[in-house]
Amino acid sequence: MISSTESAPSVQAAGFPFTAIEGQPQLQTALLLAAVDPLLGGVLVEGPRGTAKSTSARALAALLPAGRFVNLPLGATEEQLAGSLDLEAALQRSAVVFRPGLLARAHGGILYVDEVNLLADALVDLLLDVSASGINRVERDGVSHQHDARITLVGTMNPEEGQLRPQLLDRFGLFVRLENVPSAAVRKAIVKTRMAFDASPQAFVEQHAAAQSDLAQRVKLARERVAAVAWTDAVHDDVAQRCQDAGVEGVRADLVMLRAARAHAALHGRSAVTPADVQAVAELALAHRRTQAAPPASPPSGEPAQPPASEEQAQAPPPSPAPASQAAGGAPSGQSGNGAAPSADPSPDNGTPADAWGAMPPPQLVAMKTVKALKPLPPKKA
Repeated sequence: MISSTESAPSVQAAGFPFTAIEGQPQLQTALLLAAVDPLLGGVLVEGPRGTAKSTSARALAALLPAGRFVNLPLGATEEQLAGSLDLEAALQRSAVVFRPGLLARAHGGILYVDEVNLLADALVDLLLDVSASGINRVERDGVSHQHDARITLVGTMNPEEGQLRPQLLDRFGLFVRLENVPSAAVRKAIVKTRMAFDASPQAFVEQHAAAQSDLAQRVKLARERVAAVAWTDAVHDDVAQRCQDAGVEGVRADLVMLRAARAHAALHGRSAVTPADVQAVAELALAHRRTQAAPPASPPSGEPAQPPASEEQAQAPPPSPAPASQAAGGAPSGQSGNGAAPSADPSPDNGTPADAWGAMPPPQLVAMKTVKALKPLPPKKA
């Protein structure tokens, strides 16, 4: 198991380059932020099939120092994920030895969960705890052990196959909702790039080697200086106001947005967070936490509150003034003076009152049609 984990970087070196991904800038930004600060709580990617979710996660592993990419299967148990007692050591040497799980193998790299919405809730809860704290604690089978687990958690899901529980959804740090390919030009660029990689993977990787190296160096430097990046009270006020306007519950969104803005500033070589950094990460932190908008501000004291106008009232045109001839009691234009005088409340031809906008007309009488008599059936023969 150890040897297969250590060989992961060489396998990832021949993978699709992260800098060559087309048409998913928001996804790339979220993954890079999680790589700079693994304590953000992971990235949840929601989108249809064929939108480069797994390709992007695998490509990100090549930019990390450890270069590990560990896939968590849906059928994994809690012991396989967190680790357990080494039964071989217990039986042969009567020793209590901790056997590392997938979390230990993914330390410093990517832990990828495809279709995380189909994973058992207990495993998802454990994953989110570890990704937010960076420490895996195991207390079972006579084993009391803890170890560092700085993992970059990436979960993907297709909403057609079920939703994630709201309690678990909120605990993912960043959220990216991918749409289908936006245009024919983007679709062409994606297919052209993929075809070039499939035709000659090694040549394609060498073509993007310089850009990959530069980005990997940026990620490395950002990871080293992210803790020293500061923010002002004005930036903190901006974050708090955005979260308040979004109606989020609790302050987890505030913490995630500040950490993500700090990681964004570190990735771009800044020593302090700017409003542009907050703007760049705000939707990633709020998209899955936003609730109904905050209620409107109450009017000043002494003024009665006015109920909001409905949409129909806002769209309905004002009533037009009656012609002078009708106001004086005369017949409307085009009508003979010998006819019956119009009523004070004119109605359209279908009988609906003019002021009853959108009302259904009253029932109309319909004459019955004569039905032709039916010929009686002949009696059955005995």
